[in-house]
Amino acid sequence: MKKPGDAASAKKPGDAASAKKPGGAAPAKKPGKPETHLAMVRRARRINRELAEIYPYAHPELDFRNPFELLVATVLSAQTTDLRVNQTTPALFAAYPTPEDMAAAVPEELEAIIRPTGFFRAKARSLIGLSASLRDDFGGEVPGRLDALVTLPGVGRKTANVVLGNAFGVPGITVDTHFGRLVRRWKWTAQEDPVKVEADVAAIFPKSEWTMLSHRVVFHGRRICHARRPACGACPIAPLCPAYGEGETDPEKAGKLLKYELGGYPGQRLSPPPDYPGRPAPPLGTA
Repeated sequence: MKKPGDAASAKKPGDAASAKKPGGAAPAKKPGKPETHLAMVRRARRINRELAEIYPYAHPELDFRNPFELLVATVLSAQTTDLRVNQTTPALFAAYPTPEDMAAAVPEELEAIIRPTGFFRAKARSLIGLSASLRDDFGGEVPGRLDALVTLPGVGRKTANVVLGNAFGVPGITVDTHFGRLVRRWKWTAQEDPVKVEADVAAIFPKSEWTMLSHRVVFHGRRICHARRPACGACPIAPLCPAYGEGETDPEKAGKLLKYELGGYPGQRLSPPPDYPGRPAPPLGTA
């Protein structure tokens, strides 16, 4: 019988994903035979298809109800976890529900609310600045264009793509730490610069896949393909991975490394989507 933490639970607890058994899988690359670009593209697209089956419920892991909340939450997510942001934003949006409200915030009071997310002084400056810009330059509305979003204080290309893809339905690739780490591990790119990583990956996949690809890769990086100790022996895409073997290959030991819903633990959102198979995260200050 499979335990909740088994890799088989990656799709949905108890469903057809159990057919994928990564234990003992061989590395995808063949020693002495370099992979052609065409072969890499085919492997990358197959990985994306497999991830779509494993994580049909993949979603942005920041709680938000409108584009402004997503923009603010994404700015706050720098150098912290989505969980900590989600635990902080209920009080933040209760105090400052609109750009006009946040633009008029007393910095010290705003800083006190967002302190748990770290770098709270710099983040407060960005939030007040971007809110003032939304109020003064965009009629109090978050713009749905990349060139406009990146003019806002504290908003770079990554944040803009998160907002565009998830609040406006505009396809975009979000190159965060997890995404960059995995696509290099999978040999989709050798670049370190996020803009160059984005360009390389964008050339592999149709535009319609960009937003969901980003969610799937980040989900996999947070749950299975960890930075320091990947759970290779519990990874359903192990046969497609050139880096198989860098982490724990024993299925039982690897199963203990799984996180969030795959390990039987709460997720990062206090208000996850209805199809999320795991448990909601607890509010700030609770067990």
